[in-house]
Amino acid sequence: MARRMSKVRVIVAVAALPFLLWLFVPVASNGQGLQNKIEQKRRAIESKKQRERVLTSTIQRYSQRIGLLEGDIATLQARQAKIEAELARRREQLAGIQRDLRNERARIVRLRARLAEARVALARRLVYLFKADEPDLVTVILESDGFADLIERTEFMHRISRQDTRIIDRVRKARAEAVEAEKRLDRAEKRQREVTAIVARRREEVAAIKSRLVDRREQYRRVRSDKRQALVSTRADRKKLEGHLAALEREEARVQARLAGHIAPGPIRRGSGAMIWPVGGTFTSPFGQRWGRLHAGIDIAAPEGTPIRAADSGTVILAAWTGGYGNYTCIAHGGSLSTCYAHQSRYGVRSGAKVSKGQVIGYVGNTGHSFGAHLHFETRVNGTPVNPMNYL
Repeated sequence: MARRMSKVRVIVAVAALPFLLWLFVPVASNGQGLQNKIEQKRRAIESKKQRERVLTSTIQRYSQRIGLLEGDIATLQARQAKIEAELARRREQLAGIQRDLRNERARIVRLRARLAEARVALARRLVYLFKADEPDLVTVILESDGFADLIERTEFMHRISRQDTRIIDRVRKARAEAVEAEKRLDRAEKRQREVTAIVARRREEVAAIKSRLVDRREQYRRVRSDKRQALVSTRADRKKLEGHLAALEREEARVQARLAGHIAPGPIRRGSGAMIWPVGGTFTSPFGQRWGRLHAGIDIAAPEGTPIRAADSGTVILAAWTGGYGNYTCIAHGGSLSTCYAHQSRYGVRSGAKVSKGQVIGYVGNTGHSFGAHLHFETRVNGTPVNPMNYL
């Protein structure tokens, strides 16, 4: 029976040991040591830095694309200026063609009027000749009274002939000019349609190219803006993580410093089994890897307020709130060995106190990062967590 009770006390001491280890390497909410938490923060910071590098590179690429696009837009603007100049020349040409059309139309009106007058004059002349029944040249000679009369008669005939010829020529010329003017008018109207179509096509071409380039530029700018915002957010997260890391490192340094000042040189006790179980309760979690991380001690479930006893004699080197450990007590036992007790509801000793094995040093609680009343017990050698079961 005594041996059985001794064994129970040993189990209780083992259960309390993880909490002591927890002081030297503070753990996260799942009981992981501070060193592991620090490494997690460092990995997270490195991940953020890598993302920053990727985002910075991406932003640079989009800036280069935008720069190239700006060059394309500048080229387009130069081309657009040339097209606008050409359009201006086309407009002037079109205006000239329109003036020519107006002039040709006015000329045709005049030619048609002249043709009408010539036709009237010719008709009148033909009627006159028909009514007058004017004699031909032989009749004029035979009926003339002397040479002077003959000359006068011949001159008269020539005048009539020249006048008729002029009338006929005028009619013929007016008709030819009217036909040519109509042809020129047709050519001018055709050229006007061609120039109008060219102007329209050029305008559509410029508008389409400019619209595509502007849309692409705006798309690149939006992507770059999103990447810049992501970079700002990533940098903010990284700085926040760095702040957390610095706090963890300070906490770790403080614990190590407290421990270093109370670790006396001497041989290391391994597997002696001399420690007692720090609390009576149910063993719930062993030392070792848990969920991919190191669980730096053992967990012993017990009702809140259950007394916690020192696993071995030594000096209290820490009795204070410590991050996720909550109320945290560490005892140096000499030979670089220490024990730590976490999640206490309240302390039973102060820092610097000398304690003996089995002395009440605190009470089971649920402080810090804890999910239910229990004792997290750790053993550490030179500040490094080791399996408490080797000492219980």
